[in-house]
Amino acid sequence: MLAISLILIGILFRFIPHTANFTPVAAIALFAGVYLNKKQALIVPLLLMIISDIFLGMHNVVIFTWGSFLLVTLVGFWARGRKSVRRTVFATIVSSVLFYLVTNFGVWSMGWYPQNLKGLLDCYILGLPFLRIFSISTLLYTAIFFGAYELIASKLRNTKLAKVLL
Repeated sequence: MLAISLILIGILFRFIPHTANFTPVAAIALFAGVYLNKKQALIVPLLLMIISDIFLGMHNVVIFTWGSFLLVTLVGFWARGRKSVRRTVFATIVSSVLFYLVTNFGVWSMGWYPQNLKGLLDCYILGLPFLRIFSISTLLYTAIFFGAYELIASKLRNTKLAKVLL
C-alpha cells in the first residue's frame, strides 16, 4: 500500500504545475530505499517515472534520468542501516549531486552540447541552477516524507495497525 501511494504521489506531483526540477521524485526514491523492501524500492521510482513520462513525453535522456533515480534508491539502501537525521540529510545531498552528475552527463552524451571537454563543462555549468532547485526540493520533500512517516510510525508502533501500515 505504501509503495502504491508513493507512486501515485510522485505521478501527481509531476503533473501539478511546478518550477523545473521541483518535484518529490528523488525524495520518494530515497524514502523507498530506506523504508520499503528492496524489490518494491527499486520499482517505485522507475514505475512512477515511466508512467508519468508516457504522458509528459519521452526524450533521449530518460535512461539517465530513470537510472539516476535508481541510484538514489541505492543511496537509500545505504541509509537504511542506521537511520538518523544527519545520515538522511547526507543521503539527500549525495542523491541531489548524483542526479545532477548523471543527468547532465546524459544531456551532454546525447548530443545536446558539443562532444568535447568544453561542451561537457558548459553542460555542467549551465545545469547548476537546476541543481540548486532540485537540491532544495529534495531536501524539503525528504523532510516531509521521512518526518511524517516517523511521526505516524511512533504513534502506531504498538497498535494493531502497525503490522498493516508500517
